[in-house]
Amino acid sequence: MAHEGRKVTLDHGVHAQSRISADLPSDVASAAYARVDAMARKLRLSDSSRNLDQLRADVFADLLLGNDPGVVVPQSAAMVYLHMPIDTALSMSETGASIDGIGPVPAAYAREIMTNPKSTWRKVLCDPATGNPVDLGRSSYRPNSTIRKVVEVRDRMCVVPWCRRPARHCDFDHQQQWARDGGSTSTSNAAPRCRRHHRMKNAPGWVTHYDPVHGTSSVTTPLGVTYTDKHETVLPPRSSDPDDRTSDTPPF
Repeated sequence: MAHEGRKVTLDHGVHAQSRISADLPSDVASAAYARVDAMARKLRLSDSSRNLDQLRADVFADLLLGNDPGVVVPQSAAMVYLHMPIDTALSMSETGASIDGIGPVPAAYAREIMTNPKSTWRKVLCDPATGNPVDLGRSSYRPNSTIRKVVEVRDRMCVVPWCRRPARHCDFDHQQQWARDGGSTSTSNAAPRCRRHHRMKNAPGWVTHYDPVHGTSSVTTPLGVTYTDKHETVLPPRSSDPDDRTSDTPPF
């Protein structure tokens, strides 16, 4: 029975800290912890800048990422999408930074990710009235790739209200079906849905709706229960009233 319950879970917390945990048979878990602990204690003899808990965490992450365990504070080798206004990137503001699938993160942490030599920057031009992206630049992308990227940046996650799977891991879904309804392949007719919820969309009894302009989505289950959600825009929309504008921050 112990082997049947094996799993790994990831829980995102506050202050850009997350918890990854594994449910394993006791003998395997004990052996894994003993190895991490032994490696951390060995490093502790020559490293006084990190306590034992920090060293265990760093060794644990390094082993999973394939790095030399514990030599430096580990850095992610996976892709994450970080959104940050230009004024925050320039240290003129301390708000507005967020990571897909996680949510808001401290500006200092966002700038640390941004300035990593391995990070890739991409300019995102946003409509100042809606805060939604309108262009990513087309110098290196075919039009269909650009549409997909705009949708990923705009929506960030699967549009089903209770799902937080990052959009980059989702299917590109036509709101109006391309073959049956003549729906266009465009940002106005597109939404990211994870594979499970993409299939669910057309299952009997399910009713789904997504408005990409306003970022509102709703799902009604076969039992008649309706769930709604509204995603955050990449940038806060600017008021159409000039008196309400508090800054001249450029919309990108």
